[in-house]
Amino acid sequence: MTSRISPLPADRSQIMAALARINEVDLIVIGGGATGLGIAVDASARGLSVVLLESHDFAKGTSSRATKLVHGGVRYLAQGNIALVREALHERTTLLRNAPHLASPLGFVMPSYKCWETPFYGIGLKAYDALAGQDGLGSTRFLGRRQALAALPGVKENGLKGGVMYWDGQFDDARLALALARTAAANSALVVNYCPVVDLLYDNQQVAGVICEDAETEERYTIHSRCVINATGVWVDDLRRTDAQHTQQPVQSLVSPSQGVHLVVDRDFLPSEHALLVPKTADGRVLFAVPWLGKVILGTTDTPRHDLAREPAAFEEEITFILSEAANYLAKAPTRADVRSVWVGLRPLVKADSVGSTKQLSREHTILSSSSGLVTVTGGKWTTYRAMAEDVLKHCTQQGVLGHLAPSTTKSLVLVGAPVDRQNRSLQSQPDARVYGSEAAWVQSLDGADQEILPGLSQAMVRFAVRYEYARTVEDVLARRSRWLFLDARQSAQAAPHVAEILEQEGIETPRLAEFLALCNQYQLHE
Repeated sequence: MTSRISPLPADRSQIMAALARINEVDLIVIGGGATGLGIAVDASARGLSVVLLESHDFAKGTSSRATKLVHGGVRYLAQGNIALVREALHERTTLLRNAPHLASPLGFVMPSYKCWETPFYGIGLKAYDALAGQDGLGSTRFLGRRQALAALPGVKENGLKGGVMYWDGQFDDARLALALARTAAANSALVVNYCPVVDLLYDNQQVAGVICEDAETEERYTIHSRCVINATGVWVDDLRRTDAQHTQQPVQSLVSPSQGVHLVVDRDFLPSEHALLVPKTADGRVLFAVPWLGKVILGTTDTPRHDLAREPAAFEEEITFILSEAANYLAKAPTRADVRSVWVGLRPLVKADSVGSTKQLSREHTILSSSSGLVTVTGGKWTTYRAMAEDVLKHCTQQGVLGHLAPSTTKSLVLVGAPVDRQNRSLQSQPDARVYGSEAAWVQSLDGADQEILPGLSQAMVRFAVRYEYARTVEDVLARRSRWLFLDARQSAQAAPHVAEILEQEGIETPRLAEFLALCNQYQLHE
């Protein structure tokens, strides 16, 4: 079922005018990734006045570069972290329920090439089912050789004994971030992309607001706040150092970044409705082959990285590792020439020795307050973004930077675009209008709905991205409003001039076409 109710406009001039009128709010959130957006949704739904500021586009960093999995964390089960797994499994169900147009269940198959693997992994996954309880998405099944081949067409047959099939979920990370931004805005939060924080404000040595700058006009704005939250992911230490300079307090780096590389190939390498999971490769890592939007994602790596590039590049050894490991399990081995796009995300891994007595180490994320009252949160994963937001706001009240709060309502808060029938949409087929959920009819009513730029991307969708989804550049449209840069960098480059033309028609003077074409080149593998 769809709705013709008008979506909330995202007119840049009106947003910046609203920002200029603000003097003080309850809460400023710095960072427009999963964590920051989740906090903005929770806080605004409780009635707080909220401003969220993002230096680039929403989910520009790590939050658009996940492996697209909504999961309980099978590996934590092996480590005996039962509480973490149980919570993540329940949060998985909440996400699937509240954003059914952007998330869906997905079956995973672990192929067995040794006789012991099926019972060994199967017993563990039965425990995974038990922890999920009523939130389970399907029962774990032991597969014989023939069943495994039927579930994973394209898997290497030589030596295959059978397998185990279990259930988790997958999602569209960048569009979920966008749905969070728009849901927060619907609850009266002001969310602003391309507006970096350039300094912090203080009153009697306590953080009391920010100075931010419109990246497009360089105009600056001063906003006071009872509470400031640093949710900038792998970049949290930059703001912590700014805070330390003001308070003249020593600060130790909190984050040790690690990068994960993903390669995208055509669906014919694994023409299956299920994902392939290898729990332990030759060097002990996990390998995924995940069907997503008509392609297959191969990954991932876990490589320490000492710089914080906005667009990190894959190391050659990472590319070689993924391709060689995929060749061990796929009948048709992918080569460099088969890779349609390569993208890299930085994970904010918290240093074990970097937090002091004020820390709150909870699940996979860390929350701490500085002497000035600046609240920092980092770590975690997409699946538990909602629980992380609850933890952060609880921490703020415990630290006295926010007063008593109403209970959180986000467990049952459906996100913008969720269809009335609440049916999950499969993300395995090519992109199409179903990603808009209840707003699909509105998108179809715009000019150019019948004129495709790329499969599943119409002129109307580009117009919708500008008018209602905060898009400001060609990259915003082709990387995050649609996911074509992550699916096929070469095709994205070919479509980019057409997208730039529509952006200009929609009033955007500088769609940054040349920058996007350079980015497309980086996302391609060259011989």
